Amino acid sequence: MKKTPRLLAAAGAAAALALVPTSANAAPLDIDYDATGHTVIASTGSTIEIAPTTLSTTVDSAGGPGSLTGTLPLAPSSVEFKALGFAPIKATVSYDEAAPVTGQLVRDGALTRVESTASYYIKLSNVRVAGIPAFVGNNCRTAEPVQIPANTPAGETFNIVSGGTLAGEFSIGDFQNCRLTTGMINLLIPGDGNTAEIEVSNGRIR
Repeated sequence: MKKTPRLLAAAGAAAALALVPTSANAAPLDIDYDATGHTVIASTGSTIEIAPTTLSTTVDSAGGPGSLTGTLPLAPSSVEFKALGFAPIKATVSYDEAAPVTGQLVRDGALTRVESTASYYIKLSNVRVAGIPAFVGNNCRTAEPVQIPANTPAGETFNIVSGGTLAGEFSIGDFQNCRLTTGMINLLIPGDGNTAEIEVSNGRIR
């Protein structure tokens, strides 16, 4: 039976899995994945959906036990919550990549795990309070990049072909350059206990 390019790519990636964590001489492996997911902001109790995107990675066993770098661009999305339990707030949330995704693909007994971190400035625009525009300008964003762990959950595995779940808990710091709403935003949004979960699938060699 004739093999399709997708099957050949999957077979090649599966073969490379055995080399990534152990072979210091293996060439870097460039793999793209489909990715989608969501984040939960603890302070507002709101869920922000992550639109389908592409996680582009390079795994290099020469740089460590399967060192990983990549990019995960995130499209803007909408968020809605109530301030103080009654004032409806809507906004567009954007993510400006502050640094590449970095981490490792490592063996954990019989399992393979991803341990990585993504870094973004979180930006707000189109903010409305009770339907009234709050003019936050074009540079309303976190003062410092938000570091978001993207790790394989305990007891689960990451397959270099089929992917897996990546998740983590992160903190959001203060926002700046939001004009008159800076104080209000910093009362409502920054804090600990925020979570992100991303489903990664369909690995394919570039």
